[in-house]
Amino acid sequence: MKIEFERVGFGEQANELFHIGKLFFEEVEVVYERTDDARLHVRVEVDADETKRVIRSKIRLTDRETGAAYDNEHERAMDARDAGHKRTVKRAVGYGLLQVLREYTGLEQAWGILTGVRPTKLMHNMMMKQPMESCKQTLRDEYLVTEPKVELLAGIAERQLKVIPDLFHLDREVSIYIGIPFCPTKCAYCTFPAYDIRGNNGSVEAFLEGLHYEIREMGRWMREAGVGITTIYWGGGTPTSITAEQMDALFVTMHESFPAMDRVRELTVEAGRPDTITEDKIEVMKRWKVDRISINPQSFTQATLDAIGRHHTVTETIEKFKLARKLGLNNINMDLIIGLPNEGMAELQRTLDQTAELLPESLTVHTLSFKRASKMTKNKSEYEVAERDEIAEMIYSASEWTERHGYKPYYMYRQKNILGNQENVGYSLEGFESLYNILMMEERQTIIGLGCGAVSKVLYPKVEHEDGYEQRIERMPNPKEPSFYNEAYQEYVDKKIRLLNDAYGIPASQPS
Repeated sequence: MKIEFERVGFGEQANELFHIGKLFFEEVEVVYERTDDARLHVRVEVDADETKRVIRSKIRLTDRETGAAYDNEHERAMDARDAGHKRTVKRAVGYGLLQVLREYTGLEQAWGILTGVRPTKLMHNMMMKQPMESCKQTLRDEYLVTEPKVELLAGIAERQLKVIPDLFHLDREVSIYIGIPFCPTKCAYCTFPAYDIRGNNGSVEAFLEGLHYEIREMGRWMREAGVGITTIYWGGGTPTSITAEQMDALFVTMHESFPAMDRVRELTVEAGRPDTITEDKIEVMKRWKVDRISINPQSFTQATLDAIGRHHTVTETIEKFKLARKLGLNNINMDLIIGLPNEGMAELQRTLDQTAELLPESLTVHTLSFKRASKMTKNKSEYEVAERDEIAEMIYSASEWTERHGYKPYYMYRQKNILGNQENVGYSLEGFESLYNILMMEERQTIIGLGCGAVSKVLYPKVEHEDGYEQRIERMPNPKEPSFYNEAYQEYVDKKIRLLNDAYGIPASQPS
């Protein structure tokens, strides 16, 4: 669908207009100048009333083929912290555009005008300033979020504060993400650093040398800065792609370098690919007191696994899960993906039935997202995926299944280009919530990323306002490719320490 936007009274929000349009049409082309081949013409007029402190938006959508027209007028109070009113204009424009497109297409958007990754972060910010019922009403009235999603957000936000009561007071602690960028093969939907461990994308040993260096240097910085660690997460790639001996050596360096390892609340290793799990690797993880692992089937339909490039079998997933159980690992997560190619309700039911036989302590239910750089997106015509209505039905079915089996939602996030404009939800049995997942999504403390493709998110001190606070967050990604990482890891460590010193108010000369 080609849409011509005529903007009056403002010149921003190009991304917002596009993303709201993308919710309703699979393919959207947006233009901002006069053209004859755009089927839809949308006039968006914005007016600021400084006296009444409100932003008014007036929107008219016209279908040039049928002549049908749809109108919306909306008034929104100016946000006191919104310099230049950009945020208020964004929300006013998004509100009106969603309303006219909903009327034009007949499609309901469960998340309303929320297109960001972290709606739970918004919920927490509102909960700091107003009672829960007021937060819910704001979501309904100002963001047009539907009742099921309002209740999902509220339930997750409350549960997170129960699981981590000091969620908003972790300024003098950090969490650590360790990125190990190797996998047996790369899945078709994946954009994470995941290089064939048998390939030539930089020596594994050279990469590990750099990772040991990063761990030692960042451990030294944390000790000298008096900063503790809340959680540690090994991700990737698939960390269990490396050998048991290599894993053991990393644990040794971690315990020698990181401060107060006995006070770390959670240590997770993503053992996502069943074909990388061996008895000796499980024994290494047990010896170093790993709290939680992931074994990720994604689907229990073999044809699906073959189509997406996961070179393991359904049987292998079950066998490795039972092996981990037999050897004493009692906190196992599984990831499932709804909407994989050629999968519908029958395939999902098969996956849920098999999951019921294993009953992991936690379960993350993802909805397929067409990530820009993935093989699946680049060859989209080769993959047939379910329609919006069936995706919604599958999400509902998975949610009902988790409730019947005693799982409760404890974290969630969304992605652009996610099928059906849905969400990814983490469920767990009581007491088995992933603390790292909550902290990473809610952005309430600094995350230090080590290894390939790991992104550090450094939080600066909060700046208080009469109606809340603002917080600066600086992202610093490590190189994604092992060969680049191997050449530059020392340089990136130095940059990271300078950034951390700045955020924590430490003079540049100490620590170095």
